[in-house]
Amino acid sequence: MSSQKSTAVAAVAPKRERGRFRVAAIMDAAAALFAERGYDAATMTEIAARSKTAIGSLYRFFPTKESLADALLTRYGDLMTRRLDEITEAAASLSSSALADSLIDLMLERQADRAAALVLIEAHSSPADKRSTLRAVTHRRIATLLVSVNGTLPQARAETMAMLLLHVLKAVPMLACEGGEIREDLLAETRELVRLYVAHIMRPTGEGVS
Repeated sequence: MSSQKSTAVAAVAPKRERGRFRVAAIMDAAAALFAERGYDAATMTEIAARSKTAIGSLYRFFPTKESLADALLTRYGDLMTRRLDEITEAAASLSSSALADSLIDLMLERQADRAAALVLIEAHSSPADKRSTLRAVTHRRIATLLVSVNGTLPQARAETMAMLLLHVLKAVPMLACEGGEIREDLLAETRELVRLYVAHIMRPTGEGVS
């Protein structure tokens, strides 16, 4: 990688609305390019061109490619945290089918951001603490969700179940990329798989979750 990697420089937050729109466009373009080409192959010049941003403006908001990647991971993490909190808040009134649908639909939201985040999480150039924090926060939120629908669930068991559920959910974006009728069949089967597991979790401990 270039010397950009060696200097940890934070992104500069825009102060005006036009600047916020510009930053959003830059980040959307970066997400698409990182997902398409990978972190190392995508260049700041390509990101500027894709977002229709002058290269000087790009570097003003994001002094390094690393700072841009970090901002994308933060945006993705904030999205996951906010949406999982919303699902948890509503979970007590949801059926197992509705809760499963909420989780599957979450994994289908902002697919470019999600694909970019997966690339960045796996990239050796991505900060290890950012990767581990994102995984830990998502895992913890799902465990909290499971406890919210079954108050008798031991915390250790909830964390194990959350890890398994997270691995299943992580497959959803890849299944959504399949072409033809098989895509809908795969997503329908995954919804049913998650529904059955959620229904199992929602039963009180004495009725099957031990």
